[in-house]
Amino acid sequence: MPYITQKERDKVDDFLDVLSNKIHNCGQLNYAITRLCIDYINEDKCYQRINDAVGVLSCSSQEIYRRIASHYEDGKAIQNGDLNFKEI
Repeated sequence: MPYITQKERDKVDDFLDVLSNKIHNCGQLNYAITRLCIDYINEDKCYQRINDAVGVLSCSSQEIYRRIASHYEDGKAIQNGDLNFKEI
């Protein structure tokens, strides 16, 4: 995750708060993310911008998994019992 300065966060947080209150399903979320990436790329269409957008999507996915999904799964393993792995 890009741990940007608070000053940089302030530049986009108000907009993101409004946007996040408008997104209610995965189609809308996908559309918003795709639109942001395409708009970013189209500012100066070149390989670097395309690579930047793809990299951001990849790193964002990993950050969401690291910060949210893995903790959720750990809790479910405790709640429901862990997997019983057999040695190969």
